[in-house]
Amino acid sequence: MSYRKRTAALASTAALAGSVVLMAAPAARAEVVDVKYQCKTPIGDKSAVSPIDIKGVKSGSGYKITMSWQKGVSSSPVDLGKGSMKPSAVIQLGGAEKGTLKVTGPANQAVVPANTPIKINDLSGTYTPKESGKVTFTAGVLTIIALGTTTTCTPTNSPGPSLSLDVTAAGGSTGGTQSGSGSDSGSGDSLPQTGPEDSAIALGTLGGTVLLAGAAGSLWVTRRRRRSAG
Repeated sequence: MSYRKRTAALASTAALAGSVVLMAAPAARAEVVDVKYQCKTPIGDKSAVSPIDIKGVKSGSGYKITMSWQKGVSSSPVDLGKGSMKPSAVIQLGGAEKGTLKVTGPANQAVVPANTPIKINDLSGTYTPKESGKVTFTAGVLTIIALGTTTTCTPTNSPGPSLSLDVTAAGGSTGGTQSGSGSDSGSGDSLPQTGPEDSAIALGTLGGTVLLAGAAGSLWVTRRRRRSAG
């Protein structure tokens, strides 16, 4: 096989490998998770299960995080008039960063009839990464303030994360993570980070290595011919 054909074959293999890495390491993963809430209400304890969806959308240097309930988790013995119920919740952060994120939303836009499940509006908040790596977002405590009373609903089934994001802190050097690591260590043994730019760099490095090897081989052949001729 000629030098040009070998170089093209190696470059094609590297590009294919880069594509495989890209497909294997998505920047975000979302999953609807069933959360079993135990609620402390003014009229006693109640429990309910609701599928929870958490989404993250890049916004400036951070992310807009939106939390959605697909079912109601509590009820009221009396009608709740328009604008009389104000929900908020806490999202637990895990992985590369520990802590909580508070999400809030508008009050109810329609009357909530008595003794019917209270549908929670979507709640949102802004998350700004302080650490680089894979961060998970898991449903935490829901708080409902209505008619001067407070209801708190706590997850009791240890739900898994509804969202995982590969994030980069301000001034950080990476937005991805390596297998088995919550953040980029920056060590010399690290694999190239996934992404179009990094794949191009990796491919360029491979191409440079091939060209150097080809130049060295040509020099060696030239010297050998000269010695044979002498």
